[in-house]
Amino acid sequence: MSREFELCPGRRVGGDQPCFIIAEIGQNHQGDLDIAKRMIRMAKDCGADCAKFQKSELEHKFNRKALERPYTSKHSWGETYGEHKRHLEFSHDQYRELKKYAEEVGIFFTASGMDEMAVEFLHELDVPFFKVGSGDTNNFPYLEKTAKKGRPMVISSGMQSMNTMHQVYEIVKPLNPNFCFLQCTSAYPLQPEDVNLRVISAYQSAFPDIPIGYSGHETGIAISVAAVALGAKVVERHVTLDKTWKGSDHQASLEPNELAELVKAIRTVEKAMGSPVKQLLPCEMACNEKLGKSVVAKVAIPEGAVLTLDMLTVKVGEPKGFPPEAIFDLVGQKVKTNIEEDETITEQAVENHVKKVKC
Repeated sequence: MSREFELCPGRRVGGDQPCFIIAEIGQNHQGDLDIAKRMIRMAKDCGADCAKFQKSELEHKFNRKALERPYTSKHSWGETYGEHKRHLEFSHDQYRELKKYAEEVGIFFTASGMDEMAVEFLHELDVPFFKVGSGDTNNFPYLEKTAKKGRPMVISSGMQSMNTMHQVYEIVKPLNPNFCFLQCTSAYPLQPEDVNLRVISAYQSAFPDIPIGYSGHETGIAISVAAVALGAKVVERHVTLDKTWKGSDHQASLEPNELAELVKAIRTVEKAMGSPVKQLLPCEMACNEKLGKSVVAKVAIPEGAVLTLDMLTVKVGEPKGFPPEAIFDLVGQKVKTNIEEDETITEQAVENHVKKVKC
């Protein structure tokens, strides 16, 4: 079982704790602070645990030529990629305002630090945990500096190999034991055949002392629910107010009704996971009383007879008697009363019967 740790104040993840659900707003706010606040409120209303954004210090994330590159996509907010990104990037003061709003709403707030300087700002902002986006998971100097801050970490693994994830584990673990990995495929939208949910199980085997989760970019909620059934302790999904809005992430995001349904489905699956102990449950007693079968006499059996298998059969009987699984144990035992054909075999009718206790 994965080790537990406190991801946010008063909220633990791993072990038997409920799945922690992150609503990834990212930059689906269109660069509009009011829309961002509406999305925080939506995440809270839908039952998510955390509203998450993406913070970049653009000159530290991109080099000059990358920012100057022409950007002619239908999703563009500017003529160059730098202009596009600047339109979508909130200032430090705006982030402080959003964090304060999230606190008022009552939902945890954090962001992916998309470069080392962004991590410095988020640390100053006092976010509860750092999210490491897939693009920085193999950025080992970044990982070291982030881990040394001492805040819990959620690390996505899109575009990475298992070998790289072992290296990430070896770097982070000695510096900061409070982290988890998310299985992730970096495609938007993500096709089912590229999800590879079995990686969750592979991570659980390779890293048994940390929680494992899932970050999804697929459409719909079924795959994310399946991830929880496989043991994902953190689920992150992009969210939007309208999938038709301009922006490459909207199509792979959940609208409010879908996010609410995902949260509801995850909580239902968690209840359904239940106990690994297989036993007759109280809720099954009515069905067992009505339809549960017993061993009955296939023929008339005289007092003193030694039971053989051809004397016995199994039917829904009244009254209840020996359960079907006891039929072989009855063979060779002596009866102490006459038993009529089609009559239930009861404990009182069998000599020196010792009831076996089920394990």
